[in-house]
Amino acid sequence: MNAQVMLSRPHAILFDMDGTLTIPRLDFPRIKTEMGIGDQPILESLASMPPHRRAAAEAILHRHEDEAAANAELAPGCRELITCLRQRRIGMALVTRNRRQSVDTFLARHPLPIDVLITRDDGPHKPHPASLLLACHRLSVSPAHAWMVGDGSYDVQAAIAAGILSIWLSLGRTRTFAAKPTHTITSLAELQMLLTNMPASGPLPG
Repeated sequence: MNAQVMLSRPHAILFDMDGTLTIPRLDFPRIKTEMGIGDQPILESLASMPPHRRAAAEAILHRHEDEAAANAELAPGCRELITCLRQRRIGMALVTRNRRQSVDTFLARHPLPIDVLITRDDGPHKPHPASLLLACHRLSVSPAHAWMVGDGSYDVQAAIAAGILSIWLSLGRTRTFAAKPTHTITSLAELQMLLTNMPASGPLPG
């Protein structure tokens, strides 16, 4: 159960991409197997590789990312949520560990009115807080008035480090990571309902 948390409706929401705005398509265990990195984090493993090995591993990652972006389908409730945020003039950013080329492919397929795009090409990526803080800066919003919405542990970790409220999209899963989100939702429709029913200030329902 979520604890009672006092907060106002956000001025901006930062979204993860794969598994949050889209139906999950990236098969991370398969990508890691093809890259030969065991169960290590993908981007962090790439950063520690010698140049010749890194080039081959990056090619594998890019192939999977490009395929996922080209075939991406919006998550249930995504368009309705985006419309809700637009009507309430809540800013939106996409903050992803994907590269910019994949994000551009996704948005060409699904032209969502996202205000700010932050990818791993823009600097330190989640779980580092820099990408979230950059998104807030470009949206001209204080981190204290933003929410980070994502389906993964890195989203929650980055939000906590950035001083941003974290909304974990569980998709019905049990949380298996230590970082504790501010609030948990099971779907984007639940997030829309939360925002629609939320007063100007007050606690999130427990």
